[in-house]
Amino acid sequence: MSDKAVHMEIGISTFLEASTNPATGERISHAERLRRAVEEIVLADQVGLDVYGIGEHHRPDYASSAPAVVLAAAASQTKHIRLTSAVTVLSSDDPVRVYQQFATLDGISNGRAEIMAGRGSFIESFPLFGYSLDDYEELYEEKLALLLKIRESEKVNWPGSRLRAAIEDQGVYPRAVQDPLPVWIATGGNAQSSVRAGMLGLPVVYAIIGGQPERFAPLVDLYKRAAAKAGHDASKLQIATHSHGIVADTSEKAADLLFPGTQAQMNRIGRERGWGGQYTRATFDEGCSLRGCLYVGDPEYVAEKIVLLRRNLGVTRFFLHTDIGSVPHRDILRSIELLGTKVAPIVRRELARLEGGLA
Repeated sequence: MSDKAVHMEIGISTFLEASTNPATGERISHAERLRRAVEEIVLADQVGLDVYGIGEHHRPDYASSAPAVVLAAAASQTKHIRLTSAVTVLSSDDPVRVYQQFATLDGISNGRAEIMAGRGSFIESFPLFGYSLDDYEELYEEKLALLLKIRESEKVNWPGSRLRAAIEDQGVYPRAVQDPLPVWIATGGNAQSSVRAGMLGLPVVYAIIGGQPERFAPLVDLYKRAAAKAGHDASKLQIATHSHGIVADTSEKAADLLFPGTQAQMNRIGRERGWGGQYTRATFDEGCSLRGCLYVGDPEYVAEKIVLLRRNLGVTRFFLHTDIGSVPHRDILRSIELLGTKVAPIVRRELARLEGGLA
């Protein structure tokens, strides 16, 4: 095996969407979406996928305010798949509770839990939990430092600040099976976040939901240079990406399944955030092109795009985000099945050929 060739992990990410189907006007309940998530995780484990991640949100169109609870519900029904937040909105949470929740998940799953620590793409959690957006940067930096302190030591001493009381020689329990419990830095493409992750020697995950993934190459380079400058072995760094998409038996079916919900979601969020223009089929089709950010197609095509992503960014893990609230559950399950049984084997065979080792 060459030094460059490492295992390529492939998995699923979701926000447990429960938005209205734009074609039928129907909307599933939060309870039903939660039950479906457990079914998806069990299937993903059965078909050999490496990881399943749930992102934290506090909106009516998502059912994912407590990712660790949902992941724990599936932990005892699975054997191999890693279970992660994608992401934990650390800025508005308590690092002690975050560690305890995921250490508990780690125990139930016998060492398969992970945390993706991010600031989130929405801000609802800040007023919900009593935090000010004026402290946006300071909250994240301080809470990340405390989380890393907690995972390093059973007994914690923390000086405190205006944002949090001190901790004096207090134990945090239970302890994770993994030592240390994996913590990833999640970012939508912020240069400062790439530098932070590199300096800390932590794995990084990029949310690529627009443009061309290859445009993230300068951020990956920044991440690696920051890591090397801080004394970390850049060759051992883990890099993941998260992108929307779906796998179907034909590329035409995949596009027809994903477009309506994608259009509705992008236009809804665009109105909230003041984006100009409308999301069109032409925009969607451009994203589905070989160099685009959407991983939509039959197994061979999606595999080709993942291989290109690996070559351009050196990723070691890829998350496919399929559920956007309008895709029928049977088609989501089929996408998971095809990703595990068709796409992943193709990707690994091709990377083994290209890189001269087992990928």
